Amino acid sequence: MQRARWVTLGLLVLMALVQVQLWFGRGSLPHVMALRTKLHDQLTVNDVARERNAQLAAEVSDLREGLEMVEEKARAELGMVRRDEILVQLTAPATAPAAASARAPAASAPRP
Repeated sequence: MQRARWVTLGLLVLMALVQVQLWFGRGSLPHVMALRTKLHDQLTVNDVARERNAQLAAEVSDLREGLEMVEEKARAELGMVRRDEILVQLTAPATAPAAASARAPAASAPRP
């Protein structure tokens, strides 16, 4: 009978230790609830930051494309050249009959 009481008493002490750990230890229910609240708050902050990052990425994309568009137009219409570039322009040759008729009167004109 004595042995049964010691076993029962030992089991009650072990149960009490488990309960103390459950209510007041590192993995206690209040601690878990506080961590869940912090997690929810952090997820909200992350969502706001993610939206802001998406807006900034869209702005950067618009600026890059916008500058490329402006640069392309300046190159085509104004002949813009960067500092480290060399511009080579190719012109179409004049047509042969127009060039010949323009030169002919100058060559056949009498000299005084």
